[in-house]
Amino acid sequence: MTRTQISTIAFAVATLFAGQAMAAGDAPVTRAQVKAELAEAIRSGNVIIGEDGTLMNEVFPHNYSAQQASSVTRAQVKAELAEAIRSGNMSASESGVQLNQVFPHNYARQEVSGPSRAQIRAELAEAVANGLHDRHIEA
Repeated sequence: MTRTQISTIAFAVATLFAGQAMAAGDAPVTRAQVKAELAEAIRSGNVIIGEDGTLMNEVFPHNYSAQQASSVTRAQVKAELAEAIRSGNMSASESGVQLNQVFPHNYARQEVSGPSRAQIRAELAEAVANGLHDRHIEA
């Protein structure tokens, strides 16, 4: 064996033991931690997609904009969504037309100010009592 071969073997053995010594110092990572790290990497775009080491967030930066913390709670967002669904204030298409504009018959109209149902019943009862209205109206 030549001196170069012996040096190469010695270097390889030293590297192997050094790598194992450094790995032994780290605490074992649980499956849940690995899954959480993977989910965060996918969410942020820190996943290599090319042979040259290109990351997803470098290739498609518009898909991975900076996340800003929201002050709105989950309950508030759910309440806003429920109201938008109820009133039809949601986009029906890419043009931005809302559902309540496309299908107005499916959504309740805004209440018109006027007499309440109780007031109308009271007026009808008074009209019947005064004989101003016939109880049996034929259609």
